[in-house]
Amino acid sequence: MGTMRGLGVVGVLALLGVLAAGLHVVSFSYFKTQEIDRAAARLTLYTSTLTSELRHFAHLPFLLSLDPVVVATLSGAPAADLDRRLARFSQSAGVDAIYLMDGTGLTVSASNAATPSSFKGQSYGFRPYFQAALRGELGEFYGIGATTGIPGYFYALAVRAATPPDRGVIAIKVDLSEVQDNWQASGERIILANDDGVVLLASDPAWRYRTLTKLSEGQRDRIVASRQFGAEGLAPLDAALDVSAQSAVLDGERLLYLQTGNLPNGWTLHFFVPDDAAWARAWLATGAFLTLLLISFSVFQVARVRRIRSALRRSEREETALRAANAQLAVEIEDRRAAEASLQKTQRELERAGRLAALGQLASSVTHELGQPIAAMRNQLAASEMTVGATPLHDKMQGLVARMENITRQLKFFSRKGRDRFEVFDLRAAMTATLDLMEATIAARGAHVLLDDVAGDLTLEGNKMRIEQVMTNLIRNALDAVEDADVQNVTIRMGGEADTVWFAVADTGHGLRGQSFDDLREPFATSRESGRGMGLGLTISAGIVTDHGGTITAQDCAAGGAVFHVTLPRRHSSPPQTQGAEQ
Repeated sequence: MGTMRGLGVVGVLALLGVLAAGLHVVSFSYFKTQEIDRAAARLTLYTSTLTSELRHFAHLPFLLSLDPVVVATLSGAPAADLDRRLARFSQSAGVDAIYLMDGTGLTVSASNAATPSSFKGQSYGFRPYFQAALRGELGEFYGIGATTGIPGYFYALAVRAATPPDRGVIAIKVDLSEVQDNWQASGERIILANDDGVVLLASDPAWRYRTLTKLSEGQRDRIVASRQFGAEGLAPLDAALDVSAQSAVLDGERLLYLQTGNLPNGWTLHFFVPDDAAWARAWLATGAFLTLLLISFSVFQVARVRRIRSALRRSEREETALRAANAQLAVEIEDRRAAEASLQKTQRELERAGRLAALGQLASSVTHELGQPIAAMRNQLAASEMTVGATPLHDKMQGLVARMENITRQLKFFSRKGRDRFEVFDLRAAMTATLDLMEATIAARGAHVLLDDVAGDLTLEGNKMRIEQVMTNLIRNALDAVEDADVQNVTIRMGGEADTVWFAVADTGHGLRGQSFDDLREPFATSRESGRGMGLGLTISAGIVTDHGGTITAQDCAAGGAVFHVTLPRRHSSPPQTQGAEQ
């Protein structure tokens, strides 16, 4: 079947067509041979019957030629006695007529002398059978009666008179119409033709006295001279005979065809058989083959469909199992990814905690070591100002000491640990207090800070001072971001949900510049120039928000700048541990 799939549908149909055509040709040839064999048997039977019918009376002229009455009549005795005698012989023998002719062919006695169509007195010296009898032969001839117009087969034999050398001819006429009637009654198609190809007898009367081939001029002259067929036109029969192919076309119908020449006088018997039975059997055989092939193909297709269906079921089961395995694997991959992400996050938190712990130790050492020198420097500057007075160097040193105190103040967040005191406060009040404290800084920067008016309950439980420190750091960062911007706006929005409150600080500055909040919250990560900050504001703010159980995020705004969003829970079951102390 792989070959059939390779041929394609058109190729398979063409192959089946060739096979069916070949089978049809072979089966038709086989059934045609059977029909030919049966036709040959029938033709043999018809040949034997016709030969027997013709030879049945061949001896009668010889017997009559020896009859004394016949001889006496030929020698001049009265013909009346012979007429009656021949009439009895004709009736008992079953022949059409018996008649005696003298040496010139004139009929001197006949069995039908008493009938209107009597042969007596008629001359038949022109007939070939008469001439053959005079030559001492048994004359045989088929023709249409010159007197009666009725066809028959004639036998003739010479009769010697009592007074030699006078002689005559005794002839008999045999009617073969019964043979033709039997052929017609059989329903078969039979033609008897003479050596000139003229149809003598036929199962179809319309074929009689037609020719199988065109007659030559000599043949026509001889036939006319013997008046063998009277006034018949002897037109050609509409027939095309092919003896070698055993086929013929007769009156436009294609038939199987056999002939035999095993008859007297060079006659031929032609037998025609319709090929309908052979064609029908050939089509039946072809149809049976195609039906068997179709059934076989259907059985194969059913088996193939069953195999395919079984394979599909197995494939579906395998696919289902594979999908389940893939789903399980996907779950495991997601779990592993989540575990890896959690691990990475934990590692980052541990690293950050480690850095913050190291930073706390460093901050503790630095604040401890620098605290007293800075205090001594401030006291020395105060004493110098009291004794000497204010000088430019004095002002410059005061600024340096203030900067050093600011640095140590930020470091104290990491160097001190303790438990913050939580209280219930209003987020709106904390933002208002923060803006009041930063009023001078905002005015000095020349920025526009807008606080959206929000109604509703914004209370929460936490350390108000630490939350204000977060607000201060975020607002200060926003002011730093808009310092060089064309539009220096800072917008503060607040709101609350059922379990959380939030505030957001948006600016029109330079934005996050591709950094994430995790990058920005790293200690000492700052974009400001040296001396204007240590980059610890977001680190401290993130720590405070985390200690309160909240979240802080940052993202760029679509119109430019950045927004920092802080979400805090309204209630805590117990105050968490924090890093740092109040500033």
